[in-house]
Amino acid sequence: MSIPRVLTLMGSGETAPTMVSTHRRLAARLEPSPGRVRANVTAAVLDTPYGFQENAPELAERAVAYFAESIDVDLAVAGLTRIIDADGLAVERGLEILRRSDYLFAGPGSPTYAVEQWRDSAVPAVLRSKLDRGGVMVFASAAALTIGVATVPVYEIYKCGHEPFWADGLDLLSAIGIDAAVIPHYDNAEGGHHDTRFCYLGERRLIAMEAMLPDRAWVLGIDEHTGLVIDIDAGSAEVTGNGGVTLRVDGQSRHHPSGTVMDLAMLTDRDAVARAIGGTSASSPQSADSDPSPEVASPATAEVVATSLAEEADRADAAFTAALTAGDAATATGVMLSLEQAIWAWSADTLQSDETDRARQVLRSMVTRLGDAAVGGLADPRSVVGPLVETLLELRASARTERRFETSDLIRDRLDANGVEVRDTADGAEWDLRA
Repeated sequence: MSIPRVLTLMGSGETAPTMVSTHRRLAARLEPSPGRVRANVTAAVLDTPYGFQENAPELAERAVAYFAESIDVDLAVAGLTRIIDADGLAVERGLEILRRSDYLFAGPGSPTYAVEQWRDSAVPAVLRSKLDRGGVMVFASAAALTIGVATVPVYEIYKCGHEPFWADGLDLLSAIGIDAAVIPHYDNAEGGHHDTRFCYLGERRLIAMEAMLPDRAWVLGIDEHTGLVIDIDAGSAEVTGNGGVTLRVDGQSRHHPSGTVMDLAMLTDRDAVARAIGGTSASSPQSADSDPSPEVASPATAEVVATSLAEEADRADAAFTAALTAGDAATATGVMLSLEQAIWAWSADTLQSDETDRARQVLRSMVTRLGDAAVGGLADPRSVVGPLVETLLELRASARTERRFETSDLIRDRLDANGVEVRDTADGAEWDLRA
């Protein structure tokens, strides 16, 4: 079986539920008969981007668990957290894992650390070989930043306050004719009142950095929880996931939503990219329902998955509250089980921060509220006691008709003592429960 040549760039969410369907589709490309992915696909995680972090082994374990449980693929760990001055045999073993892998995945961390470790090693040659001879490569977040003509030094600019500059990229995209700088987290909104779009650069710094790019280069922006699947053999590039992909030249840009399929040949020509943009400004991107350019197919309907565990928890809390208010214990219980499943599904996400703790707090609140409801009962009290009250009121009406007022008053007094208020009207007795 010939191995397809596919390069996928992800803006974020590479080990989150949002990208499961994309990973599964990619893994299926390597499987001659669907349903037996585990037995045939050789896959590896290139762990260099986060190799400087103290929790690097834990991040590798999360990736392995995510692929095993969600994608049904066994992932080998390259063990290339450090290449410079590392043990030569260990490096060669890691490189051999990369060479033998049909599915190669690299994700979060520091792009400049990764490029520094890879630049003078055999890693770039191994990656170019897969683009040339076959293999599925998924580069996400920090790893995606490294693959273009230039690299955004995120930590140095956003965290350390360096003036905007480009670091050298691996320029692997040029092997398929694309002279672009890749910017993941393109639609990031973590900053709230300050601009953290464009991988935390913001518009002001991105404008300054665009002027520093080589004349042949342009910007390829990929939203969070979004992928661009470049099928080299088919000559196409498809947008998948929750967001979109933005082509940007000299401050002008065009946004392509999930489901869009672009002609790869268009992406290999900067002038063609500029024509496809058609003068649409970055601050007012073309809407998803506007007329597509000749190079772009109409977008298909895409499945949208929650982009964070916090979003899942908020939705679950609202659904649980509605179910509890309606007295629907079965639905409330189902919501709790769904949230527990979501917490497990998001556990592999490397960018989780404190969202897991927040989701667990919501789940614990649900357990407490359902327990309190079980004590007091979820059913409407009127529906429980109504038949008994109505029977007693019929007896009271009969007693009043027969002028047995002592019995009539006794029934009313006993109902009142038990929280049932009886009112005599021209149309008969009415009743209600006191709060």
